[in-house]
Amino acid sequence: MQAVRGWVARWVPWIGAMSLFGAIQQAHAGDYDGSPQVAEFVAEMTRDYGFAGEQLMGVFSEVQRKQAILDAISRPAERVKPWKDYRPMFITDARIARGVDFWRQHEAVLARAEQEYGVPAQYIVAIIGVETFFGRNTGNYRVIDALSTLGFDYPPRAEFFRKELREFLLLAREEQLDPLTLKGSYAGAMGLPQFMPSSFRNYAVDFDGDGHINIWNNPDDAIGSVASYFKRHGWVAAEPVVSRAQVRGERADEGLTSGIEPVKTVAQLRALGWSGDDALRDDQPVTAFRLEGENGPEYWMGLKNFYAITRYNRSVMYAMAVHQLSEQLVLARGVK
Repeated sequence: MQAVRGWVARWVPWIGAMSLFGAIQQAHAGDYDGSPQVAEFVAEMTRDYGFAGEQLMGVFSEVQRKQAILDAISRPAERVKPWKDYRPMFITDARIARGVDFWRQHEAVLARAEQEYGVPAQYIVAIIGVETFFGRNTGNYRVIDALSTLGFDYPPRAEFFRKELREFLLLAREEQLDPLTLKGSYAGAMGLPQFMPSSFRNYAVDFDGDGHINIWNNPDDAIGSVASYFKRHGWVAAEPVVSRAQVRGERADEGLTSGIEPVKTVAQLRALGWSGDDALRDDQPVTAFRLEGENGPEYWMGLKNFYAITRYNRSVMYAMAVHQLSEQLVLARGVK
């Protein structure tokens, strides 16, 4: 990030409210030169957020439309894998070993995040492991290319991605970063924890106190930001995440939740033949779901912290992968 901020230092005017990026170097004609959509977007950013229109148009003159991004997001969804096939993609010896190394390397920071936000270290490590394999796979697209391509050339979700593009330009100004160099996924997710720009601005934190938030290559900020995200989405310290259930009778599947929200109570499930941890309160809301495991159907009750994980990715299998990877990390590290 030093090189990026060096760019900012060369173009100090970008920091001011009347000029976003200062004097942009002479740019070649880009894919969005003359685009009415871009002109409208720039006018909005100028009017509502104090960006300098001419300078922002200079930035967009270097933005590239990426057909590979449109191909990726338009590709038909793969067949949803059953849990017995999904789990082995994330619970691997290599990911566990790398996670243990990451935990040991950043033990003090993880302990501080756990103390401050109440989120156990193993869940923070597991999120970064599932999302990017601890920084190995953070994405190779320029974020501004990804968000512009999807915001201006993908009508089904153009409004969402234009909003994220706006958030991205705001965070670049706030953090004094060159928006033309920051990399991410084809959808614009960024850094070790793969935050979208809106999540960055709402939940990311400067956890090492250096005055900037850097989730791309500063593990301290990435760790604190994941913990902050979970806390802001309802994580409850020292509470469990899921409870394995046993079922009996013909009405058990009537208890399955439609969606991921915890809308069933433990008492309702017990009346349908579910049994689990006796410590769960009858009035406790849960997400009730079934997974197709190696040895047949598995029935689970997801608690409030489980729902917090699904706010990162709206999938019970994703949340279970994070949960079970966290368990394996604890076992491999020898922590009780």
